[in-house]
Amino acid sequence: MSAEIKKRRPRKKRWRRLPEGELYRGTYIVPNLFTTANLFSGFFGIVSAINGHFVLAALAILASCVFDILDGKVARLTRATSRFGVEYDSLADLVAFGVGPGLLMYLWALKPYGRLGWLAAFVLVACGALRLARFNVQTDTSVSKKYFVGLPIPGAAGMTATTVLFFETWKLATHTTLAGISLLVATYMLGFLMVSTFPYNSFKDFEIVKAKPLPVLSVVIVLVTVVAVNPGLMLFVLGVIYVVSGPVRYAVWWYRGMGTFREEPVVEVPEARSEKSEAESVEEQPRT
Repeated sequence: MSAEIKKRRPRKKRWRRLPEGELYRGTYIVPNLFTTANLFSGFFGIVSAINGHFVLAALAILASCVFDILDGKVARLTRATSRFGVEYDSLADLVAFGVGPGLLMYLWALKPYGRLGWLAAFVLVACGALRLARFNVQTDTSVSKKYFVGLPIPGAAGMTATTVLFFETWKLATHTTLAGISLLVATYMLGFLMVSTFPYNSFKDFEIVKAKPLPVLSVVIVLVTVVAVNPGLMLFVLGVIYVVSGPVRYAVWWYRGMGTFREEPVVEVPEARSEKSEAESVEEQPRT
């Protein structure tokens, strides 16, 4: 009787073991969902800017920045990086961080300047596209991973968004001569910084986090607290500090004679050789 019951029991579905390095197809969907959210936020920001909701458009751009960070992190954690994901991410970034901020700046502050205004917005979009293309084809492995070559396009987009939030929070007028010209020049400068070779911190150096986790955590808590007190002002200040950090770091390195931001020369220290390795090296020597 027990044998018949065992025969009638349905077999449990066994998962097929994948070869080493191969992932299930569903794994690649997860990071692309974050990329799609990035694209959606960027498109929503464009629509909001056209409808005159500039604060909402700026917030949508900042949301795109968050999704852009998450899609890369998720892709690396799940080992789901692919060429398709890289290309899709670049197209989404061009919409969210190129077209969106350019249109926002034009409709919000640059429209009264006519040709100079829309040219500034176009320069922002075009330089963002060039920045993305250069990043995708960059194969120079001697460049330190700690730094970006030029201002990253999310950084430029974040700067435009925080500028809008700063002006709108403090009720500052954009139609005055000083404010208008400053915003016009700043838009051109952001485009130039994206295609420049100034070194910008990529925040990919986790060695300091592992070495000094408590001080790093303390700094993060302080930054979050300060931003929470006055988001409009502090996000703008942090954005300005990051944008200016590239030229300042380049000038300091040039003054010290460093010149570039390549990997620092590594001095190879001979490792202590064990008796076994010495014996193997003796055996490998040709006998005379």
